[in-house]
Amino acid sequence: MIQPNFSLQGKTALITGASSGLGAHFARLFAGLGAKVVCGARRVDRLEALVASIQDAGGQAQAVKLDVQDEASVIAAFDAAEAGLGLPS
Repeated sequence: MIQPNFSLQGKTALITGASSGLGAHFARLFAGLGAKVVCGARRVDRLEALVASIQDAGGQAQAVKLDVQDEASVIAAFDAAEAGLGLPS
């Protein structure tokens, strides 16, 4: 259970596997707690609805292509995050 006064305000989170399941759940949860959320997945097209739902609820979210098995993809995702919502903090 999350403490009632727990906040991620001012933080940026990068969530891997955010296109479905637990990744999508935690992206919504962290956004609801005030974090800016960078949502990563191999199929970035599957992130559009998630990012839109977070933004519609007043949160900040960004979709990035991310394959955690590919070092170049990880570097590119962090570069995109830094240019967008900022590096994870």
